[in-house]
Amino acid sequence: MNLSIPLSVKKTEDGKVKAWSLLVSGSYAKLSHKDYAAQLFPDQMLNAQIGLQHIRPLGGKWSMMIMGTVGVYTDLENVDKNDILGQGGVVFIKQFNPNLAFGFGPGITTAFGVPMIMPFIYLDWKTGTKLKVSVKFPEEATVGYQFSDMFALKAVVGLDGMVVERKKEDKSILLGYQQITAGLRPEIKIGKSLSLRITGGSVLVRSFNENDRSLKSFFKEKKQKDPSFTNSFYAAVALRWNLP
Repeated sequence: MNLSIPLSVKKTEDGKVKAWSLLVSGSYAKLSHKDYAAQLFPDQMLNAQIGLQHIRPLGGKWSMMIMGTVGVYTDLENVDKNDILGQGGVVFIKQFNPNLAFGFGPGITTAFGVPMIMPFIYLDWKTGTKLKVSVKFPEEATVGYQFSDMFALKAVVGLDGMVVERKKEDKSILLGYQQITAGLRPEIKIGKSLSLRITGGSVLVRSFNENDRSLKSFFKEKKQKDPSFTNSFYAAVALRWNLP
């Protein structure tokens, strides 16, 4: 579940947008240990976070997007302050022309116990009103074609995953689940503000790994929990509602 709720939207004298939005997201996974001799993973994983996003013009063709969230990342076995992680970032975006915008900037996460900088990349390019390329790294990249006002088809590559804090030998560690997916996403507009997204494709890479909550552990080879994961079919259904 992902929600972006506008709190304030204003336009400057030259028509540029200045906006505040509330970000709310949550994901839950229940895992099965069938055919495993030992329990390698938690029974449950819960990620829930809340935050703010702000977009404002900087002058000329530049604008800035700032976001920050705080949330609970837990296996639901022993929820405490170690399960609270923060993330944030700032992206500087240049609108080269009405069809091309590119942005970059640093993101900050406390997932490793200390603040750590990660890159953010943003690209929005379109040819007329039909073909559009969108990159929001590290989330996803899409290439889409707008067949009509009611229907679009996109090729999608996405990076998805969850992370939880766990106790192991009385030490706080992070267990992460990551997957890279690729597929096709038809988008059907079913109302003035509502659209249906259906994604089907393949999981190209899937892994579980764990690491200590320290900066140096990020640069070390991760402890792979189970190297036997294989490619599999991937499907997702989503409703997108644009608030008036």
